[in-house]
Amino acid sequence: MHKRDFMRSAVALAAVLGSGALRAEGVDAAAVAQHHAALVEASYRDALDAALELQKAVQAFVAAPTADGLAQTRRAWLAAREWYGLTEAFRFYGGPIDDDKGPEGRLNAWPLDEAYVDYVRGKPAAGLVNDRRVALSKPVLSRYNERGGEENISCGWHAIEFLLWGQDQDEAGPGKRPFADYVDGQAANADRRRQYLLLVTELLIDDLRYLAAAWAPNTRNYRAGFERGGLESIRKIIVGLGSLSRGELAGERMEVALNTQDQEDEHSCFSDNTHRDIVANASGIRNVWEGRFKRRDGSLLEGPSPAALVATRDAALAERVSRQIAASVSAAEAIQAPFDREIVGGRDAPGRQRIQKTIDSLVQQSKELVEAAAAIGITRLTLVKPT
Repeated sequence: MHKRDFMRSAVALAAVLGSGALRAEGVDAAAVAQHHAALVEASYRDALDAALELQKAVQAFVAAPTADGLAQTRRAWLAAREWYGLTEAFRFYGGPIDDDKGPEGRLNAWPLDEAYVDYVRGKPAAGLVNDRRVALSKPVLSRYNERGGEENISCGWHAIEFLLWGQDQDEAGPGKRPFADYVDGQAANADRRRQYLLLVTELLIDDLRYLAAAWAPNTRNYRAGFERGGLESIRKIIVGLGSLSRGELAGERMEVALNTQDQEDEHSCFSDNTHRDIVANASGIRNVWEGRFKRRDGSLLEGPSPAALVATRDAALAERVSRQIAASVSAAEAIQAPFDREIVGGRDAPGRQRIQKTIDSLVQQSKELVEAAAAIGITRLTLVKPT
C-alpha cells in the first residue's frame, strides 16, 4: 500500500442494494460468495506456502552467508511475491487484510524510507539495524512500523526486499547489496542485520497465517459471515476489484510514478520487480472476476463467479468486462523491466506508452465493473479517483 494511499481513508464506496436473491441457471449471489471465499483462502494459503519457502531460504542464508545463498534468497522473495500479488484483489472493503486490525500496513506498506531500516549511501550508521539501543524483536519491529512518519516502514515485503537488495543505484538493474553485509567482521552490525531479516520474515509469515485463518472454512471467522452475506458480499467483491483497478494500481502505483518519473514512487524499487507486481495485481483481478485460480500445485479451482452472476442479467456486459480485464492483463505483461526506466522520457517514449496503455485499460475496466454492479442491483457504486 502506497502510504499516500487515499484508499484507506478517502475511498467512498456507497451502494444501494437491490432486493431479493438472484437465481438463474444455478448461479446466485450465495453461490458466488461461497466460491469466492474458497478462492480467497486458497490464494492466501499458496501465498503463505511460498513465503515459507522464502523463510527457509532466509534461515539458510543467515546461518552461513554466501553470495550464492543471497542469490537464492532473492529468488525465493521474487517467487513468493508473485503469489502475494494475486491476493491484493481481496482488499479495499474492510475485510481481514485492511480492516482496523488488519495487517496490510505491516505487510505491504510503501514507499519505504531506507534509512529507517539500514545504512544508505552517505549515512553508514542509519537505521534500526545500526541502532544498538533498540533491542530487536517481533513486537519491537511491529511497533516501529510507521512510527513517527508514514514512510518509516520497518516490516513487510519491502523491508525484506531492501535487506536483500539494498538501495537501487543502478539504472540497468536492481540493488546490489553484498552478502558480506551479513558477515561478522566484514560489515558493521552484521549480527543485527541477520537478526532483523529473520524477525521481519517471521512477522510476514505470522500475518499471512492470520489472513489464511480468517478465510478458513467451517469455523467462526470472517469467512462465515461473508458466505452468508448474499448480495452485500458481491458488492464487497466488486468494490475490491474496482478500487484496486482504478485507485491503487492505475493511480497510486502507476500514474504517480509516470507523472513524477521518480524511482522513489516505484513499488518494488530495490529488486526492480515492479513490472511483475503490476501483472500479479491485474491477474488477481481476473482470477476473482472469473472465479478461477490456478494453484501452486497446478490444480485449478473454479466455480460460480461474479462474471457468471452478471451474465444472468446481461451476458453481453459480462463478456465485455471479461474482455477488458483480459486486455489489462495483456497490457501489464507488455511493460518491460526495469520499471524505473519505463517511466522516463517524453510522452512518446515507448515505455511510457506501455504504462499509459495499461492505466487506460484499468480505468476503463473500473467503469465497466460499476456497470456490472448496477446490472445485478448494486447501484450508486462510485470509485473515488486519486487526488
